[in-house]
Amino acid sequence: MDSERTEETAGRTAGGGRTDPATEAFVAHRNLLFTVAYEMLGSAADAEDVLQETWLRWAGVDLATVRDRRAYLVRITTRQALSRLRTLGRRKESYVGSWLPEPLLTAPDVAEDVELADSVSMAMLLVMETLTPTERAVFVLREVFDLGYDEIAEAVEKTPATVRQVAHRARAHVAARRPRGAVSRSETREALDAFRRAVETGDLQGLLDILAPDVVLVGDGGGVKQAILRPVVGADKVARLMIGGLSRVPGPARLRPTEVNGRPALFLQLDDEIDTVVAVRIDDGLITGLYAVRNPEKLSRMDRETALRR
Repeated sequence: MDSERTEETAGRTAGGGRTDPATEAFVAHRNLLFTVAYEMLGSAADAEDVLQETWLRWAGVDLATVRDRRAYLVRITTRQALSRLRTLGRRKESYVGSWLPEPLLTAPDVAEDVELADSVSMAMLLVMETLTPTERAVFVLREVFDLGYDEIAEAVEKTPATVRQVAHRARAHVAARRPRGAVSRSETREALDAFRRAVETGDLQGLLDILAPDVVLVGDGGGVKQAILRPVVGADKVARLMIGGLSRVPGPARLRPTEVNGRPALFLQLDDEIDTVVAVRIDDGLITGLYAVRNPEKLSRMDRETALRR
C-alpha cells in the first residue's frame, strides 16, 4: 500500500475533493507516522499498511475528545506497528536466508538531520532488530522522536515507570551494539569510493585495506535472487567473494553511488536496472559491515525518494 493509495482513501472517506479536520491532521503528520512505523518495522511495505490501518481507525475518532492530534496519531500508529512487528517476527522465521531492512532512497534533508539519519541507517535498524517489540517502540519514540514517558506509556499500554525501565534497558542494549563512533558523510563516501574502485578493478589488496579484519557481509535475496544464505565473516573471504562475484556477472555491471536511509551507499546496476543495493557500517575508518539487498520486493521504492520526518 503506497502513500498515494493511503491519501486517496483519506480523501474518499473525507468526502471526495473536500478536506476535513481529520484528513488535514492525518496528511500533515503522514511522513512522521510513516517514519515511526518504518523505524519499528524496517519495512516500507509494512509501514504503508500500518498507515492505512491508522487512517481507518483515525477516521472513526471523535476529534472533540482529542487534545493532541499528533500524539493521538502516533499512539495509533505505534499500536498498529507493534501488532505488525509481532507478525513480521513470525514471517522472518520462514524467510529464505538473511533478512535485511528494506532500503529507501532518501532526500538530502534526511542526511542533514544527523539524528534521524543515524536512526534509519541500515546498521542502526539491524541493531534495533535485536530489541523486543516493546523495547523497539519505546526506544524509537523516546530516543528518535523525543516523546515524553507519559505519551509513550499510552502508546505501548504500559505505566510510565515501566516505560522508563524499558527505555533504560533498550538504550544500554543499543549503545553496546551500535557503531563505535560518529561517522561523517565524507568518511563514509571515501570508504565507499575505495571499496567501489577495488571491486571494479579486481584490486584485492585495495579491498583488504578498506575492510576491517572481522568485516561481516550479509546478503538478502529473499529466495528470489541468488544471495549468500548466511553471513560471511573475515576480510579475505569477503574480499574474494565480492571481486569474484562481480566478475561473474553477465553483461555490463556498474557500482554507482546513491543515498540510502540517510547515508551514502552504492547500487549495482545491470542493464539499466538496479540489481543490488549495498549499504555499509563503518567503525574506526574501516568497513565492518556490508549489507547487500537483492530481493526485488525490497527494491521497489528505489526509483523515487521517500520522505522521512521527525
